[in-house]
Amino acid sequence: MKIAIIGGGIGGLCAAVTLQKQGFSVQVYEANSMFQPVGAGIGIGSNAMQALMEIGVGEDVFANGHVLHTQVFQNQNGKSLNTVDLTILKKLYGQENITIHRAKLHRTFLEALKPNTLNFNKKCISTEQNDDQVTIRFEDGTTVTADILLAADGIHSSIRQQLVPGSIPKYAGYTCWRGITENKGRVDEYTSTELWSTKGRFGMAPMKDGLVYWFACINTAARNPQFQQLNSQEIGGLFQHFPEVVHNVISTTPLKSILHHDISDIKPLRHFVFGRVVLLGDAAHATTPNMGQGAGQAIEDAIVLGNGFKQFEHVDKVLAFYEEKRVARTAKVIRLSRQIGAIAQTQMRPIAGVRDFLFPFIPSKVLMNRLKFLFDVKLK
Repeated sequence: MKIAIIGGGIGGLCAAVTLQKQGFSVQVYEANSMFQPVGAGIGIGSNAMQALMEIGVGEDVFANGHVLHTQVFQNQNGKSLNTVDLTILKKLYGQENITIHRAKLHRTFLEALKPNTLNFNKKCISTEQNDDQVTIRFEDGTTVTADILLAADGIHSSIRQQLVPGSIPKYAGYTCWRGITENKGRVDEYTSTELWSTKGRFGMAPMKDGLVYWFACINTAARNPQFQQLNSQEIGGLFQHFPEVVHNVISTTPLKSILHHDISDIKPLRHFVFGRVVLLGDAAHATTPNMGQGAGQAIEDAIVLGNGFKQFEHVDKVLAFYEEKRVARTAKVIRLSRQIGAIAQTQMRPIAGVRDFLFPFIPSKVLMNRLKFLFDVKLK
């Protein structure tokens, strides 16, 4: 069986590795001319680590990552609102939450692929299918055919929008800067910290090799030109109402190491499978980053699809299995992540006051139980 994958991001590459290990002929088509070693830090949850162990790359990912033991939430003055013990994940599920540089995760998948799997400068412009095959047309005038097409072309997926015309990204109401800089003892070695205020939100987490990953979000209109070309000092100035370490971490980050994007997601879809075209990763279920599950859910997609091929001989049953496992679960992540973002980003002082008053009284175990569905993942 020939499988074509559109998009060489985390989901597309993970799917390629998974399916090649099962003996399928796989080709990945990437619109860019090359992969640049850029990107911010990302979190890989215990659920995704379980999935990566199944395809034999988990140990390499873990070796390039940094373990988190604690998640701390604070108010704008740095006063603790709540603390979550993440070490329980190892005891319950055998894997831990880690941070990793996106480029290192990408590289791990690339190194696990067979030679000549990747095809650059291949921007998909249209697809056609019949009962047996899919034909893919690229901007350079070439075409390819495959038995199955995996559309892993991101939140702005042209393939998804052809199949589901109304599935356009929905702005969440806030813009976000993300960066990586040297830690220099400013962030606890095993603790991820998030600070909330009515003027914005800031988070930071340690990474391997003495680095720290941070994000900073502020409510604003979409594509606000006021925030498009700020330097490190100016970004830091937006968050100077937080403890001094926040401004210090932001302002000492080289501008080339800072990314800026408006935050969006898509309305949960009812289907990921359209004949022989399958949506995967952000193309299927782009979510806001409030649960740190964007990469994790794409990884789960890839492993579940691979497990479907292990269990069933007929393609229709494989794809039905994939939809059954992935549609409802990812929809729950999208909705919950947006709710968390709304609470954390609120600008209404009365609501923020109630939030900050009540949050310390919620036991860590209760917070973890709310996420039990996430870590207690069923991949088969």
